Amino acid sequence: MAAEPLIFSIEQGTARPTMKLAKIPAPDFDLAMTLGSGQVFHWENVDGGFVGAIGDRPVYVEQRGDSLLTSCEDEKLIRNYFALDHPLAEICASFPVDPAMGAAKEFCRGLRIVRQPKWECLATFICSSMKQVAHIRQISRSLRERFGERRKITLERSIENTDGGSAAPRAMVIDSASPTFVGIEQGTARSTQTYTTFRFPSADRIADSSEKELRKCALGYRAKNLRASAGLIASGDVDLEKLAALIDLDLRARLCELPGVGAKVANCVMLFAYERLRAFPIDVWIERVLREKYFPRTRRLNAARLQAFTEGYFGDHGGYAQQYLFHHARKTARRSRTIGSTQSKRRRLSQSRV
Repeated sequence: MAAEPLIFSIEQGTARPTMKLAKIPAPDFDLAMTLGSGQVFHWENVDGGFVGAIGDRPVYVEQRGDSLLTSCEDEKLIRNYFALDHPLAEICASFPVDPAMGAAKEFCRGLRIVRQPKWECLATFICSSMKQVAHIRQISRSLRERFGERRKITLERSIENTDGGSAAPRAMVIDSASPTFVGIEQGTARSTQTYTTFRFPSADRIADSSEKELRKCALGYRAKNLRASAGLIASGDVDLEKLAALIDLDLRARLCELPGVGAKVANCVMLFAYERLRAFPIDVWIERVLREKYFPRTRRLNAARLQAFTEGYFGDHGGYAQQYLFHHARKTARRSRTIGSTQSKRRRLSQSRV
């Protein structure tokens, strides 16, 4: 039976005493769904948990039932980042009652809106224009690896022998296929795994980079916009923290003044970095859902009308409703395509036998 992992080194190779992972209550929360829902893009699924960075802190986190086990000793940081204080039951109860929203709510149980660092969120969504989630993840990783700072986390797991007996001491075995070291001593196997993550590069670091360097991260035309916005923030011309004092309308307008930021990106940043839970980003997926589920017979439907509808219909927690609709649509569409492809192949095979 596998024991809880221990962490004994973290941050730039600095050795630390072995310690148990901190246990944090996390009811009404689905860690994997939240991190895979297209709002944050750098967390890596490793050995039953996730490795990533919260600001400049490298973090390992895994879910065990209604609790999180994490390498981070700062419980407040974890609770804040994963929005464990959001009254999720009340939020979901506020959603409008209709078939599309009902299906999304049922599918997305435990999904929470993460509180992201402002610059990291802004930069990531500037890079997201006309990109699929998988591509955004690749861009985020490339930016971090090329321009961010490396952080390491080492976990040690103890595994008891299944027969309850004692194994003879053995030399440490190095698995060349992965950075895993396994040793067995007095009936207990110890598995040690070191993971590397990167903090997101600062605005100063991006501003000091050339557009050519940024394009190596598959940014294309977005490189120019990212560098320009980074320059405004690095110079102090734009203070992302001070923008938090603005009302939604003014915040959206100020964000849209930044290079590479339109209504969709601004609403994403408002929702995921400024916790403006009414913000309702409309991308290709959401526009498709709105047209098919809420306006099936309406041909002339522009962006302004869609935005006005979402603000009135979904209300104070429209951002949560949007994220549930988005994640449900993306995941079920993939499943539908797979089923449809299989059925199509069967039809072709059946026809070929006639």
